[in-house]
Order: sequence, then C-alpha cells, then structure tokens
Amino acid sequence: MRFSEKFVHAFKSVMPSPFTIAVLLTFLTYLIALFITKQPDASYAGYALKLLTFWESGLWTGSLLTFTLQMMLMLVLGHALALTQPADRLIRSFIRSFCRDTASAAFTVTFITLMVAWFNWGLGLIFGAIFARKTGEYAARQHIPLNYPLIGAAGYSGLMVWHGGISGSSLSKIAEEGHLRKIMEGTGLSEQSLDALPAAIGYNETVFGSMNLTLTAVLLVAMPLLMFWLGKRCKPTLLNLPTSDLQSKKEQPVVVRGAERMDHSRVLAIGFGLMVVAMAFYRAIDHEHSKALKFITPNWINLLLLGLAITFHTSFFRFLQAIQKAISGASGILIQFPLYFGIMGIMRESGLIELISGGFVEMCARSGSPEQVYPILTLFSAGLVNVFVPSGGGQWAVQGPIIVQAALHLNVPLAKSIMALAYGDQLTNMLQPFWALPLLGITGLKAKEILPYTLLLMALGIVVFTIGLLLF
Repeated sequence: MRFSEKFVHAFKSVMPSPFTIAVLLTFLTYLIALFITKQPDASYAGYALKLLTFWESGLWTGSLLTFTLQMMLMLVLGHALALTQPADRLIRSFIRSFCRDTASAAFTVTFITLMVAWFNWGLGLIFGAIFARKTGEYAARQHIPLNYPLIGAAGYSGLMVWHGGISGSSLSKIAEEGHLRKIMEGTGLSEQSLDALPAAIGYNETVFGSMNLTLTAVLLVAMPLLMFWLGKRCKPTLLNLPTSDLQSKKEQPVVVRGAERMDHSRVLAIGFGLMVVAMAFYRAIDHEHSKALKFITPNWINLLLLGLAITFHTSFFRFLQAIQKAISGASGILIQFPLYFGIMGIMRESGLIELISGGFVEMCARSGSPEQVYPILTLFSAGLVNVFVPSGGGQWAVQGPIIVQAALHLNVPLAKSIMALAYGDQLTNMLQPFWALPLLGITGLKAKEILPYTLLLMALGIVVFTIGLLLF
C-alpha cells in the first residue's frame, strides 16, 4: 500500500487534468512542427500563422466530429443500459450464486465485467462499478469479510479488453468504408498508396481475428484466476457499507395526465425499442459483407444499444432519467476530442507525421526483423501515449496515421499494427486513473486502494500481449 500511495501522489504531482494535458500537447506539437518542419525559405512568423490554420481546420474536421458523437453515444447508451432493472437483477443473481468470499467474488466480478466490457466499453465501465458496489453491499448485509479494494479493481478490469472488443474505437472506425483513406489524406502518401489502402478492415480481421480471439480468451481465463489467487491471499475485513441508491430506491408514484402517459407507456417504449433492435439485426443480415462482419460500425453498435436501453427501461421516462445520469460521463470526450483533432491537423498538414513514421521505419529496419519489432514498438508507444491521451478515440486520431503510414512502409499487416495500438491503449488504463473516476465515485474507493491490483493486471497484460504479437 505504501508504494501505491507514493505512486498516486507522484501521479497527481506531475499529471494535471486530461483537458490540460490535451492543451499542453497542442502547444508541444505546435512548437515541434514550427522548428522542425519549417522550410528554409519560409519566415517563422508566416509559418507560425500557417500552423495555426492547420490546427483550426483540424478542430472542425467533419468526419472526426461525427466520430466524437459516435463515441459519446457509445458511452452514454452503454451507461444507460447498465442502469436498467434487468442489468441490476443479473448482477444480484451472480452475487447470490457465486460471491461467497473475496476470492470467489473477485473471480466472478472480473470475469463478468470482462465479458460485458468486450461487448461495450461504456456498459462494462458502469456495469463493473455497480457490480463491485453491489458485491460490497451484499457482503456487508451477510457479514461476509471482504477485501473491497480488490473487488473494486475487479470491477475496473474490463478496461483491459475493451479496445479489442466490439466497441473498440479504432477497430469500429476502420470497419467503416473509406475511413482509412480519409484519415490518411494529406499525410504525404502518394495517390497510388492511398488507392491501395483497403476500403475497410472488417471485424473478421481485427476483433474476430485469430490473434485477438486467442489473446482475449487467454485474458478471460488468466485475469479472473489472478484475482482469485490474490483474493485467497488478501486480508478481508467486515464492511460497513450503506446501501447505494443506484437501483435500490423504489420509484415514487408519478401522477401523469394527458399526453404525459405516452412518456410512461410500457407498450410504446418496448414496441419502439424492439423495432430499433429489429432494424439493427436487419442491417446485420442485409449487409453485402455480413459474413465479414463489416456491418459492425459505430452507427450499428449505437443503434443496437439505443434499442436495448429503451426496451429494458420499459418507458421513455426511465430511459431519459438514465441518460441524464450518464451524460456527464461523456463531457471529457466532447471537449477533448476536438483538441486531439487539432493536433492531428498540425501533424498531418505540416508533414510531421511523415517524419515520425520515418523514424519508426528506420528504427525497425535497423533491427533486421521489422515485422516482429514494429508491433511490439507500437504496443509500448501506444501504452505511453495513453497515459497522456486517456481516450482510445483521441489516441487513434493522433497516433493512428503514424502507425498506418509506418506499417505501409514496413509491409507489416495493417490489422495487426492497429491491434497493437489497441492493446497498448488497454494496458495503461490500469495505470491511468482517468476512466476509473466513475467506478471510484460509485464504490466510494480511492485510486490508491485499487492501484496495487490494477498494476498487477497490467503486468499480466504486458506478458500476454507481447507474446501474442510475437507469435502471430
């Protein structure tokens, strides 16, 4: 615990808020571009102004602003789905059946949270937090000694598999027709190279590729077992945890009149929700590349989440209440993503992407085996970038073009290179506490209490992902 307390204190001492970090990275990128990419015949004043126009145009890139809204909806709709009565009943049934002590509770919370987060990161983030809280409350009522911080870490474990899952930011975007070409235009690639880019990289090559399925399966076994082992060795204590109001308070009867009845109508809400779900399945079946799973895009995921959330809330009134609770969690995406797009605008238009990717290529070429070294280098560089850019979508906007360009030069498969970025982003989520804030608020735990366990999960992930990238 002493180490974790020192680590948290050091982290807070050197790391400001994610928004401030985005601003500082903007200044840093601007200065690097100014002094490295300026042509000899250009003046500093003129080029400085030109870089500002690059930044400003990057802020409002239409396709990337669409991406921002898609990621916000994934988080908000996933959060709303986690607040439904069926999700609450599912959690309670697992707790009663499997959570008998710290070890069994840690195993169960970790395994179920990983499965949910693999489907949707927003749902997994909140579902895991509620699961951990409910487990603590159950142990307190039943007078079962429990190591609550370990259970909290188990509820956060889903962030170790999310980017390799169905809602992974970069993976869902590259499954969209034309996205790769859009993000690489203006990076210095020739028109011939741009034409050679695949129109889309489907989920059959990424999420459901043999490498990712194997590594995900390994983590689904190894992470719960590690938490079970830790649970057997951690000292449990009796908890005095008050019942939360997440789903425990009975709804007060609401007097509705006239048209308000439609807001509370079960028939209308469930009917509309099932219609949306049916439309999502129709899109999946009707897609010309349905066997390659290319129908899975951010829009399709959000369509399915919307239908499920409305259906399970059973009324528009409850659904909108859940949305109101969830919307604050998306504020970071709304305000930070445009800053990352501005950074990408500077890097792309100034030629900085070419210089950085060229450095990657040269470094890997010197190793003699770039096809093995490059994915590992991408893994660790992505982990480092995630500490400063704690968002998979923001990281894809900044680092994605560099990775794609270097992979093309080195002739390394694009799908594997992008998966390496996804794995690196996942790893340091166990180190960067930004996305743990909702869990800490729900469970009442502190970052220093869960960090000793999340760091062990990160160490396990480093081993699994490194071996996997070398073997495949």
